[in-house]
Amino acid sequence: MKSIHYDHIPAINYLYKDQIQLIDETIFSTPKKVGYIVGAGDKVPEALLQLGHTVDILQESDIVLSKLSQYAAVVVGIRAYNIHEWLTNKNDVLNQYIENGGHLIVQYLKNNLVGNKRVKVGPYDFSVSGVRVTEENAPVEFLNSKHPIMNYPNLISEKDFDNWVQERSTYQMEPVKAPYEAFFQMKDSNDAPTKGSLVTASYGKGYFTYVSLVLFRQLPAGVPGSYKLLANLIAATANK
Repeated sequence: MKSIHYDHIPAINYLYKDQIQLIDETIFSTPKKVGYIVGAGDKVPEALLQLGHTVDILQESDIVLSKLSQYAAVVVGIRAYNIHEWLTNKNDVLNQYIENGGHLIVQYLKNNLVGNKRVKVGPYDFSVSGVRVTEENAPVEFLNSKHPIMNYPNLISEKDFDNWVQERSTYQMEPVKAPYEAFFQMKDSNDAPTKGSLVTASYGKGYFTYVSLVLFRQLPAGVPGSYKLLANLIAATANK
């Protein structure tokens, strides 16, 4: 309750809705040390902290193998590859990190360019499309339910896509080709089904994963399934 008191009007008391979202589901997490590269701005680092992880914000000077080797996962913020040309320039170092057992998790790119230069992302041929799923309640079909990312430490189910806000997925990898593995198929009404909202590929001892699922919107909204997915992505690593 809030109150308004001025001499020239009667006292007014009014009730307002609290904006805190309480998650009352059990969410399992395996606390790890995570590096985060900030992109266009999101609250994913705060969500990682809430899951019990230690989070370091990484700058260009930190992208050296001796520094990266301490992180179980390195998460790249939304549109970061479209903002920071040094990510493309450091792609070989990031690939070495993956090869040695790290997990590079890249959130969505808006296009395949940084300025006028083609971006380099991950160890294999990679590009994004303009395909997105804007209906937040679009049906989700599971394609790879036995993969560890779908099962540890949380079992991911259709229920984890309930109550999403604004949209399902932004600029997807499309089409998905080997060695990438897709996890979900979804579509807007009257559109063709697409599979590029979450893809991963192993490389050496580690993984490269692209996430165009809009976790950056769901986490601040308190959607339990988004926390489960994020926890599972961080757990999928060979690093300490």
